[in-house]
Amino acid sequence: MIISASRRTDIPAFYSEWFFNRIKAGDVLVRNPMNTHQISRIKLTPDVVDCIVFWTKNPKPMLERLDELKDYNYYFQFTLNSYAKDIEPSVPSKDKELIQTFKSLSDKIGKERVIWRYDPIIVNEKYTAEYHFKYFEKLAEILDGKFGKCVISFVDYYKKNATNFKNNNISELSFESIRQIAKAFSEIAKRKNFTINTCAEEIDLSEFGIEHGKCIDDKLIEKLAGGWLSVSKDKNQRDECGCVESIDIGVYNTCLHECKYCYANYSKNTVLANFNKYDANSPLLCSFLGEDDKITDRKVKSMIDTQLKMWM
Repeated sequence: MIISASRRTDIPAFYSEWFFNRIKAGDVLVRNPMNTHQISRIKLTPDVVDCIVFWTKNPKPMLERLDELKDYNYYFQFTLNSYAKDIEPSVPSKDKELIQTFKSLSDKIGKERVIWRYDPIIVNEKYTAEYHFKYFEKLAEILDGKFGKCVISFVDYYKKNATNFKNNNISELSFESIRQIAKAFSEIAKRKNFTINTCAEEIDLSEFGIEHGKCIDDKLIEKLAGGWLSVSKDKNQRDECGCVESIDIGVYNTCLHECKYCYANYSKNTVLANFNKYDANSPLLCSFLGEDDKITDRKVKSMIDTQLKMWM
């Protein structure tokens, strides 16, 4: 079983204490987003967890506690963009905090386990293609040697982020804009010796050396776990997504970063209301059990076959 922590919210930034408490307890309760009274109890012990994939813009609260994960395989998807407070209002300062956090994390666990995400890419009057060329290269230089792969994506329109799109003059990129950015980024990557993958993008950018990626990456997990991973593509994600199947333990409408492109938060008021329910000792994130809730033990198991290690 692979744990995603999480596509739905930033667990390392805001809920790391809750997460470590669940690791100690050995299980977690997760509501079904489509039926909130349907709750799964998911075992979190090392014998069934093949890997934990963290998604975050700020893993700093976890840095001094990573030894508590010594029995687990894990890696981080670390989003570090070049946007200011108009797009990422509550994300900490890149210069004063996040760049050093990225370097510290890489030094602790190795650059292979820290994937740099520069996404989503937004283009408007302020954040032009030329702006991205400049700051992508600047970040690549600053982070040189601290990562081996960068994941990019281009902003997508959803009903949930429609208002923010309108208020910030954001629109989906044209085919030519995407190709222009991809070409420039690929040249930077060649100079700095790192690879670029896309996240859930239909467009073929292979002519620039940019391949379709897997954020939940079976090949990386096999390398970390030292065995063959028997796992299928995640059918719950978009067709363009290459990720293999995982179980997400996060909750929508709980991230406090307030990013204007976000699809996981519906409104600031809902986020604050949910955050007010946060209890680090609860088995549920930002929630408590109610009379109408039904808990079902989810059947999980390791998908790693260490007997096949010799063939890898």
